[in-house]
Amino acid sequence: MSRPDSIAPIIVRDLSMAYGSRLIQQGLNFEIQRGEIFVIMGGSGCGKSTLLRHLIGLQAPAKGQVLIQGQDFWAGDEASRRLLQRRFGVLFQSGALWSSMTLNENVSLIIEQHCPELKPAEIAELAAFKLALVGLRGFDDYYPSEISGGMKKRAGLARALAVDPQILFIDEPSAGLDPISSKNLDELILALRDSLGATVVMVTHELPSIFGIADRAVFLDAKTKTQLALGAPRELLAHGGPQLREFLSRGETEMEASKA
Repeated sequence: MSRPDSIAPIIVRDLSMAYGSRLIQQGLNFEIQRGEIFVIMGGSGCGKSTLLRHLIGLQAPAKGQVLIQGQDFWAGDEASRRLLQRRFGVLFQSGALWSSMTLNENVSLIIEQHCPELKPAEIAELAAFKLALVGLRGFDDYYPSEISGGMKKRAGLARALAVDPQILFIDEPSAGLDPISSKNLDELILALRDSLGATVVMVTHELPSIFGIADRAVFLDAKTKTQLALGAPRELLAHGGPQLREFLSRGETEMEASKA
């Protein structure tokens, strides 16, 4: 019998995704390994965020399976699905912070929901630690309207890390950020992966981010409605098909321009 720590955290088997009769993607097959940064990439409208919704349990497959540490997510009842979801942390594209709450209160809310045995002072202290972890020490009493876009993303990341998730899902982290803020956020995600040992699944079309921090990536194609390639970004650039090389070569050009 395989040990739990030897099983890939996420396995996708013959997955098809659809909205009613409209097919989004089909025949998706890949594994996400423990401790890696795995990127879901592709052009606009290919189904990147839809795939993320399937992985975190917000949308059921039209066909196929999503296995979380060996367990078929959609085969169990709601209680078993909720237990699996407790292993997740999610940073949504907008940050999804409550505007009427301070940053500390935003993070504390998640901790309180998952750790009701903790006292309010302990929860606030733990929330402050999570904010410090993402570079927001001293901003506990700020409201989302009082901080920059990059800081909102960091605060959202602190909330995603509130209960020490085994798997961290991130949807378009660079959306709305300038290149410097985007690069800083990439570096923070990389540092958190290295220090916490979490598995990171990230949706992005930002090619400098893909080349900068991804261990492996899957490329979704909107035209054929399936994955065209799976592997390390630079290997895909060197050995992928014409469509994939065209997509990735633009990212390499952008990276070189940013260094100039």
